[in-house]
Amino acid sequence: MKGIVLAGGSGTRMYPSTLATSKQLLAVYNKPMIYYPLSVLMLAGIREILLISTPPGVAALRTLLGDGSALGLSLSYAEQAEPRGIAEAFLIGEGHIAGDDCALILGDNLLHGAGFPELLRTTREQLDGCTLFGYPVSDPQRYGVGEVDATGALVSIEEKPLRPRSDNAITGLYFYDRDVVDIARDITPSARGELEITDVNLAYLKQGRARLERLGRGFTWLDAGTHDSLLAASQYVQVIENRQGVRVACLEEIALRMGYIGVEDCYRRGADMRNSEYGQYLMVIAQSIA
Repeated sequence: MKGIVLAGGSGTRMYPSTLATSKQLLAVYNKPMIYYPLSVLMLAGIREILLISTPPGVAALRTLLGDGSALGLSLSYAEQAEPRGIAEAFLIGEGHIAGDDCALILGDNLLHGAGFPELLRTTREQLDGCTLFGYPVSDPQRYGVGEVDATGALVSIEEKPLRPRSDNAITGLYFYDRDVVDIARDITPSARGELEITDVNLAYLKQGRARLERLGRGFTWLDAGTHDSLLAASQYVQVIENRQGVRVACLEEIALRMGYIGVEDCYRRGADMRNSEYGQYLMVIAQSIA
């Protein structure tokens, strides 16, 4: 399975903070925002990942992450000059997907919870068509909403409905089989001129090959795309890390525990950042596993 992080857009909702930098480089507590969606793909066992952003965003992300080899990954980059819809990511990334299954995650999404790595890997192994991840919210009319029947089968998907049929907001994490590129190519741009991800999901639903994995109690989904939500995400990460003594979306630790890099690699990364709490944590983790 290949991975895509869609980190495009101009970040206008976060002006002036994003006038001179990519939104995905803003800090969510003590790490760049991009670390959080990237960590989700890593936890799913995905190592070949395409990051899509604006031309300035690509340059900034490449400076931060390089080719991914320091994390045991293979990272590549592509430009989306203008926001033309989430589903355009599959057309931009067609060569990267190369007929494989694909996981797409939005660059400002944070997902966290006990058992999440196991859920991701099981979902990947059992993928048959399209798997969406639903999260219960109090204001579902702001989101794409998935309705399930009494057996848990997905029966409808609506984009920002006035009268939602359920409270299952569809998060910015999506798993698709190899047909997704052809499906994305066949959909028609919406009235706002974008290729809508909801139309891709509806195509799979029409084929009877879409399911909704509900993230219930014990999981957290946050969208850090506004100043208020960025602050809320930072406060969430701060509380978890300070109370539990673990780090959320620590890429080097994930890479080490997944076997992508070795103990010495992790320690060296920490030593390079030894003046920061993050670097010191990496050295401690490496020493505890050695």
